[in-house]
Amino acid sequence: MENFEFRFPRRAKGLVWKAEGKLVGVVGSGNLEVMIEPAELNGECVATVSTSITGFGETWRQVLTDFMDRHTLSDIRISINDGGATPAVVSLRLDQAVATFLGAAQ
Repeated sequence: MENFEFRFPRRAKGLVWKAEGKLVGVVGSGNLEVMIEPAELNGECVATVSTSITGFGETWRQVLTDFMDRHTLSDIRISINDGGATPAVVSLRLDQAVATFLGAAQ
């Protein structure tokens, strides 16, 4: 079992969004759970990963960096519980969670 935390500072480019009082979760194939919720993080986005597959810290960093390049988030906590999902499935579930979160925030 490995646990990671990745912190992303507020980025100047693109849309920065924030929603209060919402929690969104996505569960799907690949034994993967993604939750997104607002949090007071001084503009940062924090992603925590708990995975049963060891040795893939750099892969997680790359997947989450790519995700943050697509979605500029502020004061958002992302929690990921992984049981062996591929990077493509992780990216899909993250995108689905953001889409759901944005829909819930409206």
